[in-house]
Amino acid sequence: MALFIGTHQNKLDSKGRVSIPAHFRSVLKKMSHAGEASPIATIYLRPSHQHACIEGWTELGFEALSAPVAEGYNLFSPEHEDFVLALFGDACAMETDKEGRIMLPANLVAHAGLTDNVTFIGTRNTFQIWEPEAGARRLAEAREKAKASGFTLRAGTAATAQPATAPSATAQPGTAQPERRALS
Repeated sequence: MALFIGTHQNKLDSKGRVSIPAHFRSVLKKMSHAGEASPIATIYLRPSHQHACIEGWTELGFEALSAPVAEGYNLFSPEHEDFVLALFGDACAMETDKEGRIMLPANLVAHAGLTDNVTFIGTRNTFQIWEPEAGARRLAEAREKAKASGFTLRAGTAATAQPATAPSATAQPGTAQPERRALS
């Protein structure tokens, strides 16, 4: 399975170009119609509607996001229009050059507050592009929230999960307890 993982730093040049991390380019190619052998990678970018960062999507991932959008909405309703404008109005499709670079649109650079350096953070099926200090703060915030919530996974969802904690004193006999995993 091709996943966007890890945190990577790159420079944003004076023309607004940035190199996509090599592993991310590989995932983008695998999850595109052109395939892994393509010298370029297709990427979809959009401003996050939750944070001051840019979301990066694969070609197939963005198509999958687009498919069910009309479900649950009357196609010509104001709610549908608001939803699709918020999701797709500022999105853009682009291809990397042969060196793996893209030119970030000015509106997305402004949205994320990017200057000389950028941080790429993998988020499984997508990735985010952050101003480095803001990205570090968000990553720390996410870790703390996950830790405070017990970072619970359903039993059997992760083969490498840490052993489950001892069942609580109030657990009913024969009931499954969620696994908890400590974050460092």
